Amino acid sequence: MAPPSPFPLAGEIVVASHNAGKVREIGDLLAPLAVKVRSAGELGLPEPEETEDSFAGNALLKARAAAAAAGLPALADDSGLAVHALGGDPGIHSARWAGPERDFAAAMAKVHRKLGDTADRSAAFVCALALARPDGSEAVFEGTVTGRLVWPPRGGRGFGYDPIFVPDGREATFGEMEPAAKHAISHRARAFARLLAAWRAAA
Repeated sequence: MAPPSPFPLAGEIVVASHNAGKVREIGDLLAPLAVKVRSAGELGLPEPEETEDSFAGNALLKARAAAAAAGLPALADDSGLAVHALGGDPGIHSARWAGPERDFAAAMAKVHRKLGDTADRSAAFVCALALARPDGSEAVFEGTVTGRLVWPPRGGRGFGYDPIFVPDGREATFGEMEPAAKHAISHRARAFARLLAAWRAAA
């Protein structure tokens, strides 16, 4: 049986992340809604270990933990870079490739090193957004954007692997794009479009 819908929502929502860049981006995407965004870091919530084997599973794990700890609806994102020639890696381990210091320069260098002289540079960013409430109602929304990898990294905007990813049909990396341009086409934006449509339909 499917879990009950977490909509409608109003008031406060917790973004279940300690990643400042991700919290900022999610806050921007939630701006059209009348909701106050709090972060897990701001509330001192612990980060649960990501033990699931899919983006959706890990997003739900984080959203459920934050909702239970804060007593508020919680939104969690699990996203990553899937490189075709690497069998989908780093995938759900995208953040782990950056290590405990979240050194994404090192993570990007690792991708580059593992690809070597491989001609296939196709990749995709995948995002799963999970929304959970303390009462157990929940939903997951997913989005994907395809593109290619470049080296060396270009641009200082965005975060994570953005400086090496060029979305299909574009010449600039996500790291070079203005935030509004990235938000219009990103994997996270596509997942959010589905979430916002459900949110508004229930309002």
